[in-house]
Amino acid sequence: MIHPSAIVDPGARIGQNVSIGAYSIIGPDVEIGDGTSVGPHVVISGHTRIGRDNRIFQFASLGEVPQDKKYAGEPTRLEIGDRNTIREFCTFNVGTTQDEGVTRIGDDNWIMAYVHIAHDCRVGNRTIFANNSQLAGHVHVDDWAILGGFTGVHQFCRVGAHCMTAVGTVVLQDIPPYVTAAGNTASPFGINSEGLKRRGFSADALLALKRAYRTLYKSGLRLEEARAKLEQDAVAHPEIRPILDFLAASKRGIIR
Repeated sequence: MIHPSAIVDPGARIGQNVSIGAYSIIGPDVEIGDGTSVGPHVVISGHTRIGRDNRIFQFASLGEVPQDKKYAGEPTRLEIGDRNTIREFCTFNVGTTQDEGVTRIGDDNWIMAYVHIAHDCRVGNRTIFANNSQLAGHVHVDDWAILGGFTGVHQFCRVGAHCMTAVGTVVLQDIPPYVTAAGNTASPFGINSEGLKRRGFSADALLALKRAYRTLYKSGLRLEEARAKLEQDAVAHPEIRPILDFLAASKRGIIR
């Protein structure tokens, strides 16, 4: 399952039924879980742990040092979960000691070509990153988020669960859960109704979230006033609670 031209360091830990393509290079501190497929011309370096049943396509570079001038060779990490698809020319960097020292990607993500995930990012589960989506350092992307092609996310921003961005979106502040965003810079354009329907949200839940969106963005209320109104609404509609939790944790402020 390992091509004769691949270079696999003896210190690397390779699971069962792993395939490694021609001319790929696997470093000494790399762990690859069972059933993962690594294509040709892939470089996996650094302290990198990859889970089970991932598909990594040709020319990806995973676990390289961060593009951060403060980085001084510390043994920081990249952790990738299970069943992810990582397409051609993706670049994922290890973390830095300015954060928790780890870049982490969850399970069942669909990551298309030329995506960059910088140091100290956190990507949840079941996300979709279209071609050329780019995350700067310390970005958090929550479960089920979808980034349109050529979306760029500024460092320290957070993209909430079930969000969706349009092609070419520039994200400079946090996007609350369920919201669709577009533009340079990103503006809100309603909730991700179609995505939520596909994930089993009821008609009642969708209606409550649309009302919550109007409270947050269309009511003319100040942010603290909108939060107070959402607190009342969340009693009857718990699907609103993730929006409130997100607002409470936001450090950069939300797109408005």
